[in-house]
Amino acid sequence: MTSSVYMDNHATTPTDPRVVDVMLPYFTEKFGNPASRQHKYGWVAESAVENARNSVARILRVDSKEVIFTSGATESNNLAIKGIAEAYSSKGKQIITCATEHKSVLDVCKHLEKFGYKVTYLPVNEFGLIDLNVLEQAIIKETILVSIMIANNEIGTLQDVEKIGMICAKKDVIFHTDATQAVGKIPVDIESAKIDLLSFSGHKIYGPKGVGALVVRNRNKKLKLISQIDGGGHERGLRSGTLNVPAIIGLAKALELCNDSMDEEQKRLSLLRDKMQNAFLTELDEVYLNGHPTQRLPNNLNISFMYVEDNTLMMSIKEIAVSSGSACSTAQPQPSHVLKALGLNEERRHSAIRFGLGRFNTEEEVDYVIDRVIQAVKSLREFSPVYKKRVATKQTVSELQHPK
Repeated sequence: MTSSVYMDNHATTPTDPRVVDVMLPYFTEKFGNPASRQHKYGWVAESAVENARNSVARILRVDSKEVIFTSGATESNNLAIKGIAEAYSSKGKQIITCATEHKSVLDVCKHLEKFGYKVTYLPVNEFGLIDLNVLEQAIIKETILVSIMIANNEIGTLQDVEKIGMICAKKDVIFHTDATQAVGKIPVDIESAKIDLLSFSGHKIYGPKGVGALVVRNRNKKLKLISQIDGGGHERGLRSGTLNVPAIIGLAKALELCNDSMDEEQKRLSLLRDKMQNAFLTELDEVYLNGHPTQRLPNNLNISFMYVEDNTLMMSIKEIAVSSGSACSTAQPQPSHVLKALGLNEERRHSAIRFGLGRFNTEEEVDYVIDRVIQAVKSLREFSPVYKKRVATKQTVSELQHPK
């Protein structure tokens, strides 16, 4: 075993060495600016970017002109939601999203509320799923956008985006999805789900940080989108700024690698995840799975270990990198808005740990994590007066029911 185990792959992933290899020449040998169209260095860089764009488009089965490179999903979400809100404000100012969305969607919506936009935050059930009937009823004449993520970053629950897309198409409302945790991990059919706008990041799929994309469909209608960064009119006027050529090359390669190994990785990670889940549920009492039991990402496991505080447990297993929620929320520590939206009580929310398995995790590492977590939970519970009282009560009840 190594001295540490990384199981926080929802927060970020290590860049695959094969991705690094294709990026390196664009730092030193092919360092041109793709907007420099007067010389060879610019032509080489521009050609590389367009090849990467074509590769991303091919894998996502969209037109290459529909792929806009950004700095990541947060920027893509901002561009999608603010860009649509500004472009379609004359039609209406109502936006529909979900209570368990990523902060880069929720905070954008809260920002727009300051400017007179009305936002409907759909509730979820105990598994993290929205009610499709509630969604359909929430769409009114003034609704201009529905933004619902495919896969939740904390609990791994998968929304039924095909049905959501059908509802939006029937109601003639634009559908945006934050696909950051889905792209490269599970099949995403943009066409059949009738998705108009899709965001994702490179660093969640073993690519570099600081790069992502927004897919802007022009399938049946040409979407209007107001740019949020003004400048030289790059990316078809939707995202000004010098393109990050090495990162764009890396993003395309990372997506290609994920696409090539997706079926195999889904099976492998599902087996490892289920092994961890079954071990925790078998060896420990009062352990609860958070999120949908089956309709979930193959690499996600969000578990509440009752009577053990999340931060205390993480400090007890410092050699294992896990988290208690979204990496984008930990700069401002607060209870998980996702777990709260599920209706979980405070104790269960504060004892939840998110395990994010990834490409480079081995079965040996999984076995090690299982042993260490079980050992740490048992040890910490010995210092919990609430847990001791509960055990004593159970013993008393058992003795009364089964006297010797």
